Amino acid sequence: MKSSIKLLIAVIVLAYGFYGCGGKEEIKKEESKKEQSEVVKLSRESVKQIKLETEIVKLQPYTGYITIPAKVITNQDNEAQIGSLVQGRVHQVFVKVGDFVKAGQVLMTVEGLDVGEIKAGFLIAKAALDYTKANYERQQKLFNEKIGSQKSLLESQSEYEKALAEYKAEDKKIHSVGLSDEDVTDAKIGEEHTSGTLPIKSSINGIVVERNIVIGQLVDATTNAFKVINTNNVWVDGQIYEKDIAKINQKTNALFTSATYTNEKFNGRIIYIGQTVDEKSRTITIRGEFSNANNKLKPQMFGELKIPVSSNAKAIMIPEEAVVKEGGQEYVFVQTSDSTFEKKIIVTGILIDNRIEIKEGLKEGEKVVSKGVFYLKSELKKDELTGE
Repeated sequence: MKSSIKLLIAVIVLAYGFYGCGGKEEIKKEESKKEQSEVVKLSRESVKQIKLETEIVKLQPYTGYITIPAKVITNQDNEAQIGSLVQGRVHQVFVKVGDFVKAGQVLMTVEGLDVGEIKAGFLIAKAALDYTKANYERQQKLFNEKIGSQKSLLESQSEYEKALAEYKAEDKKIHSVGLSDEDVTDAKIGEEHTSGTLPIKSSINGIVVERNIVIGQLVDATTNAFKVINTNNVWVDGQIYEKDIAKINQKTNALFTSATYTNEKFNGRIIYIGQTVDEKSRTITIRGEFSNANNKLKPQMFGELKIPVSSNAKAIMIPEEAVVKEGGQEYVFVQTSDSTFEKKIIVTGILIDNRIEIKEGLKEGEKVVSKGVFYLKSELKKDELTGE
């Protein structure tokens, strides 16, 4: 019985030994195959025939533009929502979508009881002011001629100052709802319809892009009756990756190009760099301001924003044609000897004038293949197929 157990243990140990050796050999074969697939070996004659060229990797200052996708938006300083601050019904509408309007131009009129009360309050306050002012000036004249008393002068002064304060309050009220002194004083108190009508005026020069009211509609302070925009000056918003933010200055010039105008570049300047990073895209908003006197740039138009790189920026830059893009990866070939070229996975950055930034994968002093990459890629694939 004991001898049978010993024999079984010996068989197990021997089998394990054979299996272990075979496993190690398989691992070595896999490592050898992997190593072989990462390296291309060529004869010196082949290197000359394909006119292969290399470039020494080094950190260097670079100039050019960072190009990012961008969109034209309205300059919020040149955009206005216009409506009535007083409740009433729309009496007349004088403009439609697409009309150009000037600041102060009447867009519609609104009728309501509150409008009449505001106008009446102003007219009463103005009449009281005119009366008390005249009385105060008369008392001053009498006192100076030693005819009137000081008591009467002080009383008239007090009445005048009270009337002046009430007038200023009513004056601010009519201006707050969009009325001017002329809108009220030119109207006759006996004409109810006129005194109860409020003209709604445009606050800026621009084009009417929204009209949200019709005649007879009840409106109040929450109703946005019109939207007017001025596109003589627009903003262009783009998204830049956080890793590139240090390469640009806060207030630098910028260029905008659009597929709509293929041969035209619009000049502007960067006015804002965002202070937060988008969690999903890892980008930061960059805003440029552009003159648009000819109104070619339309809100929501897409294009590219080109931003000059900061003069003190440095990076490893290699020719774009040296980079191979395959299967979601990017790699280059580094010359390790006269006839040996090693594949290296890299991480690229911005592209400037046919040269691309290398963020990871290369270090200074290495020789990267700049021409003949396609041939090396073909040889690499051939080795992989042979190994399989």
